[in-house]
Amino acid sequence: MPVLEARGLAKSYGATPVFTGIDLRLQAGELVALLGESGSGKSTLLNCLAGLDEPSAGTVHLAGAELGSLRESQRALLRRQHLGFVFQAFHVLPHLSVAANVGLPLLLLKRADPQRVQEMLEAVGLGDLGARSPRQLSGGQLQRVAIARALVHRPALVLADEPTGNLDARNASAVLDLLLEQVHAQGSACLLVTHSERAAARADRCLRISEQGITTQDLQTQALA
Repeated sequence: MPVLEARGLAKSYGATPVFTGIDLRLQAGELVALLGESGSGKSTLLNCLAGLDEPSAGTVHLAGAELGSLRESQRALLRRQHLGFVFQAFHVLPHLSVAANVGLPLLLLKRADPQRVQEMLEAVGLGDLGARSPRQLSGGQLQRVAIARALVHRPALVLADEPTGNLDARNASAVLDLLLEQVHAQGSACLLVTHSERAAARADRCLRISEQGITTQDLQTQALA
């Protein structure tokens, strides 16, 4: 059974379509990149896949559950248990320490585990910075915190929305390496939304979204410069 499966997914606002006919399957341990022009609906699709937005048509199955059949409280619990998010703008909480930010998903699940938090901090190269404030970190370090937070509860699916978009080339390459490494190590499925073909070429598969749906994109494998 795939971790995530969307069938015939469509989204429109009034008479204006955002996308139609989206069919998508993600397996455990697979990183899939999604390319698309600005305004092509990449972030809207992520919201529909996460159950944060209602599609106009179609179905989404996550970890065996059909999102459209669930109440909002059930969707929220499903997200807490099975989803990890990595955002371009980090969304790290400034009033919490680095360790508290990473441990937040476990806290929400009533599974506080300082040892697991420290394990993830070390995995992303921030083992000595758990007590620091996010204000004391660089952009590259903040994105590492976001990756550790997204993976600390071992989610079945990671949704990454332009995670290297706010980083310089060197940090972008390091962060992408880290995301790939951790996703594969934990066996999570990951959908990476990006505008960078070089970043997309690092994925197991690359897709492109347009108003008409999703198509396979063939990219020459190359390192992210």
